[in-house]
Amino acid sequence: MWDGAFYRVQRKGYEICFVPDAGVPLDEMDDVDMWVIFDKGERWSGTIYTLDVVHRDMDRWRETGECLGGRFFSVWDGLIVRDRGIPGMVDVVDDLVRSGDHRSVFRDVGPQETDA
Repeated sequence: MWDGAFYRVQRKGYEICFVPDAGVPLDEMDDVDMWVIFDKGERWSGTIYTLDVVHRDMDRWRETGECLGGRFFSVWDGLIVRDRGIPGMVDVVDDLVRSGDHRSVFRDVGPQETDA
């Protein structure tokens, strides 16, 4: 469901919060920042890219000289998926949460701060 600039997907015990680009349909999203927020306050962040985005960026860097002329792609909390679209990305994140692998893919950003 939309919540201002955020697109939130509620799950049992957690939610996935995406920050989609304005004007891009959810099923065409190919590069998006996101968080997994657990009901107990634990939060993990990451960026999800498609293979096409990685390929496009590396081709551009070949021209600009970035990343050794496009010879590598590196991101600390990045996840590369085959297909674009929030629905498929949700499936992947759900699987990572189920397996516990979200802990090695995404960045632990600590508990959500509450107003005292």
